[in-house]
Amino acid sequence: MTEAVFRETTAEPRTQAVPLSHLSLELGHLYMEDFEAGPEHLRRHFARVRPWVEAARAFAADRAGRRRARVSTCFLVDDYFTRFASPAEVVPMLLAEAERAGLTVDYLARESACAVSGKVPVAEAVAGRIVEEPPPGSYGHRPPAAQTGWLANGVRSPTARAPQAMRKAAVWEPPRETAARRHSVFLDVELWNETPDGERLWSCPFLAAVWQLARLGLLRHQGEPVFDPQPHTGAFPDEWDDLPPLVRLDPRADPFAAYRTCSVLPSRFLPVEHAVRVVLDQTDVDREALRQIAERSAGEGVPVPGPVADRVSYVFCEET
Repeated sequence: MTEAVFRETTAEPRTQAVPLSHLSLELGHLYMEDFEAGPEHLRRHFARVRPWVEAARAFAADRAGRRRARVSTCFLVDDYFTRFASPAEVVPMLLAEAERAGLTVDYLARESACAVSGKVPVAEAVAGRIVEEPPPGSYGHRPPAAQTGWLANGVRSPTARAPQAMRKAAVWEPPRETAARRHSVFLDVELWNETPDGERLWSCPFLAAVWQLARLGLLRHQGEPVFDPQPHTGAFPDEWDDLPPLVRLDPRADPFAAYRTCSVLPSRFLPVEHAVRVVLDQTDVDREALRQIAERSAGEGVPVPGPVADRVSYVFCEET
């Protein structure tokens, strides 16, 4: 006698595919103090970014072979940690200085949308997909990242304990990176902390990891893409909350998400992006989204690396 199992088709939402470029090229990720410094500061930023943008485009064209390289540009504005002025003041200045340097910003995103986009708790959902790699020899004596808000890429130094009577103090041991090559580069990443009123405040590295997953087309909520670019029409609003999470500024732009990403950033972001890789290496990304991208990239003859973190690249330029 066989047993039949019935499921409603709506119980398993279909993972919607997203259009993909070959490369998502980030032209900057600046904080409000950078905008507060005025248009001259932005002018110097884009002047330093432009040669690296041209090099990244050339590399993408070479990788695409005979096909036209689909490259979209994006810019992330920090409206999560600090809010300065308004979109009506900041965005036109940003776009004007980019154009002055010969650059075009195709998509503009708000960093707060990496925490919550509309009604979707994006950061919380990504945090729920973190699967910590158990270091060799660990015994689970430390609480998981879901409780502590800290994620490491190896074994932390054991906590020193006061010696009991007639016993020697525990010998100090160094931390160890799990995938170390000869020498360890150990990193312990703070994913969030809590405000005095108990609200969770997500860290810059964690939001940057969410941002990379968005640019790689790997974020889904109930099967649907989390970041849906909204076309820009009319004037920019006076309030940041009235600006869509992701705005398409150029209607002719190539798709926002891409097989690979490249970010041209000031050198101060290097430690942040190291932390981003630690997060990406231990995040269980939507399997169906990964499968879709693998099939499409293979069909185009542009295979992508298996590890998500290896799809991300950077150029760190001098400070402005």
